Amino acid sequence: MSKSIPDGVWPTMVTPFTDENKIDYEGLERMIEWYLEKGVAGLFAVCQSSEMFYLSLEERVELASFVREKVKDRVAVIASGHISDNFQDQVKELNLIAETGVDAVVLITNRLAGMEESDDIWRKNMEELLKHIPEDVCLGLYECPYPYKRIISPEQLKFCAETGRFFFLKDTSCDVDNIRNKLEAVRGSNLKIFNANAATLLETLKLGVAGYSGVMANFHPELYVWLFEHWRERYEQAEKLSNFLGVASLIERQVYPVNAKYYLNLEGLGININSRSRDYREFSKANRMEVEQLRKLSIEYREKLFY
Repeated sequence: MSKSIPDGVWPTMVTPFTDENKIDYEGLERMIEWYLEKGVAGLFAVCQSSEMFYLSLEERVELASFVREKVKDRVAVIASGHISDNFQDQVKELNLIAETGVDAVVLITNRLAGMEESDDIWRKNMEELLKHIPEDVCLGLYECPYPYKRIISPEQLKFCAETGRFFFLKDTSCDVDNIRNKLEAVRGSNLKIFNANAATLLETLKLGVAGYSGVMANFHPELYVWLFEHWRERYEQAEKLSNFLGVASLIERQVYPVNAKYYLNLEGLGININSRSRDYREFSKANRMEVEQLRKLSIEYREKLFY
């Protein structure tokens, strides 16, 4: 496994399903190529967007393995997939994901302590968990919103960074000050912070986050790639783009991930919009029109920036 995580845009991949509700690996392969054509730095292959809480352990392992195999070192791949409450089950899940050869195995922050439990308990559980994962396995952290969002404190993040085993954090705090404090806490370490929130992204890029890892990279990742690569020398355009991306990200409040799959279909990927986590029948005609309008605006923006 590599000992660094590349800066840039990291889509939280959605999972396509067949009519029989099995993982559609042919559709997934087309999706992988689409993401790569858009210039992403890496793929977060098993996460909440992937509907990991609705996948069996076998499916989660197969999904991570498939993405790793198809990417073939063109970009980095990370994966989570530990969803259990039981400690021993988590150990099993994490080690099986590690065996797929992904570049980092991502730990879910809310799996290490209950909603009402203290940071001391969280840290104790983390210390115990690390004993059961081989030291050569690169690790990451993800502040997954489900079943509850546990934002890791700067102090706990510093502890993780100082172990030398953590290289990635997907931050979902949506809080510039919180991210600033986290960046200061891990300064000089190998741990990089990726912001999941579109509205605060530009401000946090200025502070030093390593990139974007969020839902909207399933819609128009190329715009996030442009923002990441050009915000310094073309700041006025970047600021306007940031304003658009922040407002556009409100589409997340629709029937996600159904709407993302619909957008990918508009891109010609030919996948079903069905989902295990949401009923696709909730995705109304008006919702479809909103996604179609978003894509048209995204194309207009892309043409302005790229041509």
